Amino acid sequence: MIRDALSLWFDDKARLAGFTGQAAFAEQFELKPYRFRQIYRAATKEFLAGVEDVTTLPKELRSTLAASGLRFLSVDPIVVQRSQDKQTTKGLFRLHDGNEVEAVLMEHYGDRTTVCISSQAGCAFACAFCSTGQAGFTRNLNATEIFDQALYFARELKTRGKRITNVVFMGMGEPFHNYDAVMSAVALLNDSNGMNLGHRHITISTVGLVDKIDRFADEGVQVNLAISLHAPSDDVRSSIMPVNKKFSTDELLAACERYIAKTHRKVFFEYVMLAGVNDTEACARELARRMRGHLYHVNLIPYNTTPDGPFQGTPDERIWAFAKILDEAGVPTTVRKNMGRDIAAACGQLRAETQPKAHAARV
Repeated sequence: MIRDALSLWFDDKARLAGFTGQAAFAEQFELKPYRFRQIYRAATKEFLAGVEDVTTLPKELRSTLAASGLRFLSVDPIVVQRSQDKQTTKGLFRLHDGNEVEAVLMEHYGDRTTVCISSQAGCAFACAFCSTGQAGFTRNLNATEIFDQALYFARELKTRGKRITNVVFMGMGEPFHNYDAVMSAVALLNDSNGMNLGHRHITISTVGLVDKIDRFADEGVQVNLAISLHAPSDDVRSSIMPVNKKFSTDELLAACERYIAKTHRKVFFEYVMLAGVNDTEACARELARRMRGHLYHVNLIPYNTTPDGPFQGTPDERIWAFAKILDEAGVPTTVRKNMGRDIAAACGQLRAETQPKAHAARV
């Protein structure tokens, strides 16, 4: 993992401003190391809007750096939508090359706030129930494009006396398909000189890239691992998740066991409930058999409709019956409370569509 978050951040920002990296930027403006620390802190810890607001810098230098193209955010908010219950905010962000991604802020009751961020524009894994996968893959995001989605919401929360308490890599894209940039974004989130978000408050979700799970186990970090499982057997899983044809369910669970043996950390399994597909009693019992006796936690997710999806969601009473079978088998299980459905911000719905709902706010 990249440890020098400041250099990583400045390299990306300098390139976006047209320089080859931090060293070239420093040479052009004769910046001493302490100036970089001042700017980095202002952006990632104090959440200031831009270099013009960094009052620890001389006024002339602020103007010069602003004119250079140095920007604190590498993502531009195009449309911001707020759910009717005011608990969920979805941002549509435009990248420097015109591609777009979405990220979501969830404000839970109490002080917990979670930001769900994207790691790719689109997704190459084409899970049948996911709107992002149906839209296809465009490109990987770099580390600051990923981090800046959280930074945008950190600024917004600061205006209301709140802060980000959790970040989940569950937005657009497969995080482990963009492994290096994602781990660099984790370093930025965790940096004590910047946002300072604890590893245990960060979760990375993967469709099950076995080789990357093994690599992640060697990172030595306490970031949470979540697996998009969604079926207990190869026949069902392969029908909705093409990745299962490369990494079978048995191979995936074996990788999870290797991860636990190395890290002694729990693995979370996401399981979207699709009527008539993976919600039968037989599926519940097979899932219970596979989960029982391991350091696993199952999170059942009510299905959220997508524009082109052929599925129907499992009725609530069947979800709870499914959960009861797991619970009675001794498998820790929760049923996710969906947030942001009315603005297409719930699990599986992100697609970077530019047409907002009637009650959305444009920025």
